[in-house]
Amino acid sequence: MSSILRLDNLCKAYGAVKVADEQSYEVTEGEALGVIGPNGAGKTSMFNLITGTVSPDAGTVEFAGQDVTGWNAAKRSHSGIARSFQVPQPFSHMTVFENAMIAATQSAGLHGHKAERLCLEVLDQTELLDKANTLAGGLTLLGRKRLELTRALCAKPKLLLLDEIAGGLTEAECRSLVQTIKDIHASGVTIIWIEHVVHALLAVVDRLIVIDFGKKIAEGEPHAIMDSPEVKEIYLGIEADA
Repeated sequence: MSSILRLDNLCKAYGAVKVADEQSYEVTEGEALGVIGPNGAGKTSMFNLITGTVSPDAGTVEFAGQDVTGWNAAKRSHSGIARSFQVPQPFSHMTVFENAMIAATQSAGLHGHKAERLCLEVLDQTELLDKANTLAGGLTLLGRKRLELTRALCAKPKLLLLDEIAGGLTEAECRSLVQTIKDIHASGVTIIWIEHVVHALLAVVDRLIVIDFGKKIAEGEPHAIMDSPEVKEIYLGIEADA
């Protein structure tokens, strides 16, 4: 499989605070990569740099073999990068189907029956088909999380970025959402998933990276990374020699 995303020495700082400190890694087409780290480690900032909502101070972002560092967010979205947000942000006074249609038309560039067909297929995949005519503002938290996922998938992404999509859910809700994400990954979508609910992440991802103070500090097989003394100290607060 070829590389779909490559970050090369990506740097971003706000004054003395580094949110990306020479970050370098690649994501292979079809892979599911997990990202963990403490609050404020720079995880969401990394997504902002990948999607183009924030410009780096140095370094490059390559997507599907092209240097997209100078591309704006809209162009990157149209090229196949889509994301969900940590706090769901639907158009509350529009229906679930209408929210999906906005993504299909504005991001995927589809219209008419093609857009409608895609939305119905994705709503079925995300288990929201029976809620298609429900106002988005009336959904449960799980429903809003699923709608975030729906809108991202209706952009027809080659790369799907998930930002703490399991946060705040009950155990049963989390298991249900994890199964949906597994199915999406199995369909061939490349995923980068930031998550604090580690057991959800480990159920899906092939590889794990750990970020702290904007710097990648560990990378590898998920369970081996979680067993690392350095990761336990930085991420879990357990001293390495404990």
